[in-house]
Amino acid sequence: MSFESLGLRAELLSAIATQGYTTPTPIQTQAIPVIFAGHDLLAGAQTGTGKTAAFALPIVQMLGKEFPKDKHRRPRALVLVPTRELAAQVSEDLQFYGRRLSLRSTMIYGGVNIQAQIERLERGVDMVVATPGRLLDHAERETIDLSTVEFLVLDEADRMLDLGFIDAILKVAEYLPENHQTLLFSATYSTSIKELADELLDKPKRIEVARRQITADAVTQAIYPVERSRKREMLSHLIRKGEWNQVLVFVRTRYGADKLTEELLFDGIKTAAIHSNKSQSIRTRTLAEFKKGEFRVLVATDVAARGLDIEHLPHVVNYDLPQVPEDYVHRIGRTGRAGENGVALSLVCREEQPLLTAIEKLLKYTIPRQTIAEFPVIAVRRSVKAKEVKTTTGPTKSKKRVAQAKANAPSATPPRKKKIVEEKPAIKVGRRVSRTK
Repeated sequence: MSFESLGLRAELLSAIATQGYTTPTPIQTQAIPVIFAGHDLLAGAQTGTGKTAAFALPIVQMLGKEFPKDKHRRPRALVLVPTRELAAQVSEDLQFYGRRLSLRSTMIYGGVNIQAQIERLERGVDMVVATPGRLLDHAERETIDLSTVEFLVLDEADRMLDLGFIDAILKVAEYLPENHQTLLFSATYSTSIKELADELLDKPKRIEVARRQITADAVTQAIYPVERSRKREMLSHLIRKGEWNQVLVFVRTRYGADKLTEELLFDGIKTAAIHSNKSQSIRTRTLAEFKKGEFRVLVATDVAARGLDIEHLPHVVNYDLPQVPEDYVHRIGRTGRAGENGVALSLVCREEQPLLTAIEKLLKYTIPRQTIAEFPVIAVRRSVKAKEVKTTTGPTKSKKRVAQAKANAPSATPPRKKKIVEEKPAIKVGRRVSRTK
């Protein structure tokens, strides 16, 4: 099947061609006709499957058919995403397609000055990409009018629920008109996702393409068993020996990201970190510098796992395994994109074995193990000498003494007399008696 057969306009086909895409992905082939038909959609699709274009292309085409009579543009398409990084990525795609049909878009998220966002909304936009919390803030301030929204997209809905956005999503839905089309995309189908779909979707068409191939074939995976205390040393060894020029490293905490960055810099490896404690401007600049190759290692927490779009990224390393098995899939999905090959390595200590078991249960196969001679699984402790153990054939001196004492002891010993101790009268405590001369 080709993009032409999906009924897309010439302007959009030209935009797709400039991106180098010739054949639609499975999610695009199935979702685009459903969206054109006006049905609500519940789609199972993970990152890297082309789902952004799957909803962006038909939405842009339908919005471009006619412009509202009111000269002031108000949002007609709303895309909710879990993170600022994903908001930037989706907004970039919508702008790329939308400008071909003279459509405007903007993104809204927290951590930045809200006044600048208000000014952009006042100038008028057709499409808005937003995180739920900041969008709800705008709605309550009445700085955004959602009464004209025709399309609501929940992108990576499972991640939004993991981050606790369920209440904000439901409140945002109250500001929308009754007649609108809802599209929900999720990598997993948990009970909470089904409940959210029942709440927001009306007789949806269901599509699932992610389960046929939970991880990309182009990604080579490997597990490196190592003691926790030697993880950083092994990572530095892999980077130097493999001459890696660009690697994305995932850690569990913000503190861990900053600490690992300092240690790699001490090892002479150019490194930077992004996490939720960094301002959006710093995160955007750091990501841009990493893409340009200005440093070799980018250390990130899971806040970046579902939003980073880095072309030609060859290596991903799980320095810490994620607590949620599905996050492993999203992390390694940063490499091996658009048909290119990639390598995803995980440094796993004994304490993380239960997490690895859960990941392999999700994948339904065992990830290959690899070892490095310089890094045994159980490292030998340094500067600790083992105690010498003397072996003897007969009883020891202490045992002889005990046996001899028992032999010389009388058969019966008279009971000891209890020592009677006279009790002294208690000291009376009272008022001090004044002395008399």
